[in-house]
Amino acid sequence: MHITQLNRECLLHLFSFLDKNSRKSLAKTCHKLLEVFQDPLLWSLLNFHSPAELKKDNFLLGPALKYLSICWYSERVKVCNIEDWMKNNFQKDFCNRHENIVTDFLLEVCNRCPNLLSLTLSGCGHVTDDCILLLLKNCPNLKTLKLENCVRITDQTLEAVTLYGGSLQTLHVDFCRNITQTGLERVREKRPSVMLRAERSANMIPDNKPEKKLMLEKASRKSVQL
Repeated sequence: MHITQLNRECLLHLFSFLDKNSRKSLAKTCHKLLEVFQDPLLWSLLNFHSPAELKKDNFLLGPALKYLSICWYSERVKVCNIEDWMKNNFQKDFCNRHENIVTDFLLEVCNRCPNLLSLTLSGCGHVTDDCILLLLKNCPNLKTLKLENCVRITDQTLEAVTLYGGSLQTLHVDFCRNITQTGLERVREKRPSVMLRAERSANMIPDNKPEKKLMLEKASRKSVQL
């Protein structure tokens, strides 16, 4: 029996065991398998391991998407997380090359994936509060939001959670150094049912201009001596 003789449900089930690249390769073999590849039901879960993967044509975005993860653990993440005033020209050039990739992708998610239930972002140093705000507004069913090592995320995201995170059950803002204790307390006050975790975030030195950072470091050293 040839694979193309299987019904649609069986083919969707078989495709579900393949990764994005394998699905794309199989879809190139005939029109029937291409139609299966293009079925929105196949794309309820998407995992990406680098911003470069977001530019590929080996996946589809649509209302069926429920679970999305973009986790970048490369050494290059450290460059993106360096404060702008500390970056040399080479580092700035590197960041500029992919600065808007993740944000532009998430804007597409806002427009096409209103039924999103879970979003995980790790090492996405260019994602901003405005982007998360739009996601919360456009994906009202979002139950889980996990942000790790996203340096541009601030208390504005926490404020957006209090305003638009009506369905949110789990919120992680780990190693996001521009999150403050005040912002966390506000979430606990306004959204007490949310399971909130902020590992190291409120205890890290936030981004500041050079002169402000120097003052913070001096104050930190004094407190240690005391």
